[in-house]
Amino acid sequence: MTGNIRKRLRPIMFVGTGSDVGKSVITAGFCRIFKQDGYQPAPFKAQNMSLNSYVTADGLELGRAQAMQAEAAGIPCLSDMNPVLLKPTSDQSSQVVLNGKPVGNQSAYEYFMANDRRELFEAVKEAFNRLSASYNPIVMEGAGSISELNLKHRDITNLRMAAHAGAATYLVGDIDRGGVFGSVYGTIALLTDEEKACMKGIFINKFRGDGRLFEDGKRMLEEITGLPVVGILPYFRDIYIEQEDSVSLESKYKTSMAGKVNVAVILLRRLSNFTDFDRLESDQRVNLFYTNDPAEIANADIVIIPGSKNTIDDMLFIKNNGVAKAILQAHKSGKTIIGICGGYQMLGETILDPYHVEGTTESVPGLGILPVSTTLQAEKTTLQCRFRFRESENLAFGYEIHMGETVITGHEKAVATLSDGRNDGCFLNEKTWGTYLHGILDNDEVIAHLLQPYTTDHSENQISFRAFKEKQYDKLADVIRANVDMELIYKSLKI
Repeated sequence: MTGNIRKRLRPIMFVGTGSDVGKSVITAGFCRIFKQDGYQPAPFKAQNMSLNSYVTADGLELGRAQAMQAEAAGIPCLSDMNPVLLKPTSDQSSQVVLNGKPVGNQSAYEYFMANDRRELFEAVKEAFNRLSASYNPIVMEGAGSISELNLKHRDITNLRMAAHAGAATYLVGDIDRGGVFGSVYGTIALLTDEEKACMKGIFINKFRGDGRLFEDGKRMLEEITGLPVVGILPYFRDIYIEQEDSVSLESKYKTSMAGKVNVAVILLRRLSNFTDFDRLESDQRVNLFYTNDPAEIANADIVIIPGSKNTIDDMLFIKNNGVAKAILQAHKSGKTIIGICGGYQMLGETILDPYHVEGTTESVPGLGILPVSTTLQAEKTTLQCRFRFRESENLAFGYEIHMGETVITGHEKAVATLSDGRNDGCFLNEKTWGTYLHGILDNDEVIAHLLQPYTTDHSENQISFRAFKEKQYDKLADVIRANVDMELIYKSLKI
């Protein structure tokens, strides 16, 4: 570790009674707290299942949540922060990304039953060890519930990882969903004695109202579990922290709204990287919602087709449910239509899969809005990119994650010029374009271009999205400090 400002701490780990209880956000908050307190923390999640991913500076892939947590820690993201990433391609199969590179597709049965999980566990331990040699402390996140009895003996993510790391482990329970006593007590009761030895305390998350009203509940939980309740964190709506869990998408199924620029993101079955739209969603001028309702698409000013982990299946999906027809009608009506990554491919004339990258279907017509044709490739492109949007001289930032090569069949211009000299995307006109660049909508210049036909209010551009996010991490850290016994936390991390 460079600049050994503070003495070494044990790793800390946040595990859950289930999915979407708030582990990722709490992990990010502690990354920011340790950074504020003079340490050099780094996040770690051994195995992540998500269609939201990011690319490191050296072109390796990891879960978007760990990239967000690294941002909270103030450090560049590394593939060692998430050595195993599972990206579902269907209800039964996922692409397996190991140490930042895809190593093939496996069914859930093949993945969870295969003997090579011993090899995977060795790989994640090696990644943790490399990370631990450079950062202090490691802020670890578990996955799902830690008490799935049928999976625990194959676990490479939760308490086996905690034991290897020697991590002070804290259980997070979500009181907002109800049943917090049963979920917390049952989770701990199902642990072995060795697993219980890792546990140092309990977090009650998403509490609505005055936390002091839970004092009796706190005492009862401590009595039945034998563990201290170290924090009762409030349910908050005024702090924006990026969410990667698909469960969080359910809160985004809104509808069009009068007085706002209505942006409809097409709700695909294999929708990937919905974090592409967080900057737009946080814009006070915009009402962004996810939908596959043709009537709501008709009400939108801007329609965005997002990325997909299975572009051909999703292309067939939107053709069969009336969404493709609604997009074409919106285009004819002069609405703004853009596509990102898989959405860019869908806007084209054809999508070819001669190598069966996505399945057995070798060819499917696209929407035919853009004069482009895509051939899916066996090799994945993963790059961070600096680029200039349209005619601008300003450098913007994005990243590529795709397994397709798209060729413009007409004479249309590119959307962006990359710093390595390549062109990206197809710009048909001011209201119709597609790009491979994830994160393109994080750049204020692109947002200004997108919204310009629909609003004269440019006040949202007074603060950069990066500065906005930094402020949110600090606000999250403040909330945690105000509601958690930080003295007890630090005491548990002493070596």
